[in-house]
Amino acid sequence: MVTGEAGPVIGPGGGHVGALLAALHRTAFPSAECWDAAAMEAVLAMPGVLVGLGRMGDEPVPDGFIIGRVAADEAEILTLAVAGPARRRGMGRALLDWMEGQVAARGAARLILEVSAANAAAQALYRGAGFSEIGRRRAYYPDGADALVLERALMDGMPPAP
Repeated sequence: MVTGEAGPVIGPGGGHVGALLAALHRTAFPSAECWDAAAMEAVLAMPGVLVGLGRMGDEPVPDGFIIGRVAADEAEILTLAVAGPARRRGMGRALLDWMEGQVAARGAARLILEVSAANAAAQALYRGAGFSEIGRRRAYYPDGADALVLERALMDGMPPAP
């Protein structure tokens, strides 16, 4: 677990948590981008998927989560969501740090993700964590926003993707 003084506590998620994650996802994303419980369960059933649940202190209900997956020597963050009250309190960074540790331990040399070009707060989080832009997908999101493809090397000396 990753802990901070009176801050986020991150641990692995397990079991059938699709409905819980879908409810939290709805608090963090526009409705057109939200995953429902069935979509969450389908993603969680995929090989190599990891889930981290974040709580502020001793709260019983998660305030954030991250879903990622490992395939060979690459890892991808599929989604990261933080509820409003936990934002700007270190939750997003704690979730990223937890996932980085998990995927690195499984042999991933790099971590990639997509973020909306319209989501300045998420971009700041990712860039602050050492991610850099390696691509762009035009009009990727339902609102027409581009997706920025970001990457972070997890092993020293690893060059960015071509």
